[in-house]
Amino acid sequence: MTRRASPPNFDAASFRRALGQFATGVTVITTRAPDGQLIGITASSFNSVSLNPPLVLWSLATRSASMPVFRSNSHYVVNVLAASQLDLCKRFATVKGDRFEGVSHAAGDSGMPVLDGAIAWFECHNRSRYDEGDHVIFVGEVERCGVREDLDQASPLVFHGGGFHKIEPL
Repeated sequence: MTRRASPPNFDAASFRRALGQFATGVTVITTRAPDGQLIGITASSFNSVSLNPPLVLWSLATRSASMPVFRSNSHYVVNVLAASQLDLCKRFATVKGDRFEGVSHAAGDSGMPVLDGAIAWFECHNRSRYDEGDHVIFVGEVERCGVREDLDQASPLVFHGGGFHKIEPL
């Protein structure tokens, strides 16, 4: 016999506040539309799934304007932002129009944009997608990845408690 979850005993604001206590890294997920337009969105819903095969996941709101492109594309890149890239985080989260205007990047092997200055990047094959609640969970099979050469001098951009932070080693 399958038991269903009990109804929540909290409201959406309480849930959001509790989730905000989990510190996350900040990424920009990038791809290219069939017409060649570059697409990118800020996401903090990223984590590893498996080492063998190398899998990562992230999620996107079903109402996102870029959902059709991410859902149908064969590849995307997860760019892990450095603390010095807060401006890119905000740009890809809020700017309308060409988010890539003036943003330095290079094409990865799949032709998808890798952002200059990211502390790490994962070029992924769009392996599978799962509709859950008001989001789609994307699982990517990592074909290539890399880290910044001066990684020892870079701090990650972190989101916690509704704000952005820089992490320093203990």
